[in-house]
Order: sequence, then C-alpha cells, then structure tokens
Amino acid sequence: MMRWFFFVIGIMFFSLGISIAIKVQHLGIHPWDVLNVALFERVGLSIGSWAIIISGVLIIVSWILDKSYIKSGTFFNAFLVGAFVDLFLWVDFLPNATHAWPDILIILSGIVIMGLGGGMYNAAGVGSGPRDGFMLSISDKLNAPISRVRIVTESSVLVLGLVLGGPVFWFTFIFTFIQSPLFQFSYYKFGSLITAIESNFLKRKEQYSKTSV
Repeated sequence: MMRWFFFVIGIMFFSLGISIAIKVQHLGIHPWDVLNVALFERVGLSIGSWAIIISGVLIIVSWILDKSYIKSGTFFNAFLVGAFVDLFLWVDFLPNATHAWPDILIILSGIVIMGLGGGMYNAAGVGSGPRDGFMLSISDKLNAPISRVRIVTESSVLVLGLVLGGPVFWFTFIFTFIQSPLFQFSYYKFGSLITAIESNFLKRKEQYSKTSV
C-alpha cells in the first residue's frame, strides 16, 4: 500500500509538471509533450489522449525488449498521466503565460516537479511508466547510464515533434539535457527512502510480534 501511495503521488506531481509547462509552451516544453501537443494540434483529440495512445505503443515495445519493467503500475501510469494532464488543464487553476520573465519561473517549476514526480513513481517499484520503462529497458540491454539513454531517446522524439510543428524553444533543450539527471537523482533518493521506510516497518512488526508472544 505504501508503494502505491508513492506511485500515485508521483504520477500526480509528474502530470502537474507537464501541465505547468504546457501553459507556457511558447518557451518550449518536454520533448514527449512536444509530440503530444503537435498531434493534438494536427489531428485533434486531447493532449492527454495522445499521451495515453503513445504510452500504449511504448508498453508493447517494452514488453518485447524487457518484460521486467511491465507491471500493473505500468498500465495505470499509461492512463493516469494523460488523464491527470487533461484534468489539470481543464480545471484551469494553473498560471497562464504572461510572455514576460515570470514565465521562466513557471516553466522551471514544471521541470523540477516533473523530475521529482518521475523519480518518485518509478522508485515505488509497482511498474515503471511506459516511457521510463522503455528507456530503462534499453539502458539495461546496452548497459548504458539512464541519463544518457534518456537524452538520446528524447532527442529523437524531439526531432519528430519538431517536424510535426510542435512547440520547440530554448527550454525544450533544458528539459532534454537537465531533467534527465534530475530524474536519475530523485529515482535513487526516493528508492532509498522507500526501502528505509519498509525496513523500519518490518522491524517494528517483528518487535511487536515478540512482545505480543
């Protein structure tokens, strides 16, 4: 239950970060979201719907590459991220673009929140997100650092989104080359935290069992 708590909270933060960035998309957004927004503008549906569709495709690819990253949480992630993004944008409580310097602070907060949320829900261990599982499986197969694999993968997605006319600007590249280390840092930190909490819980449970005998 505790791991699912971290998972859901992580997804909420991750989706919130995406939504914050989309509100100031003129500065550039995350490569995957460049693709989602481009498809939304060209084809229709919603940004969250395209996130769900692309996630479904990545789950299939990850299943072929390495099934170990496909768990029940992966399928929940595929739906919840897109659903939360659409919800946050629909409720419209986030700050709108001012086309002035405050927008820089807004998008920086989105980058940080996405990094923390992404690391948190992956560290929960109930199933990596479709995009993260895809990149983690490649990292394992090639024995390459997670940050390097993310940069290469997201750069490729960025090119596709740019060709389709997605919103690409300076902060798109900040997402690509800075958020990856943030994700890796938070992934290991939250993983250690969850392990420590579980270890402490087991110790307390053992002590209780001994005293109750």
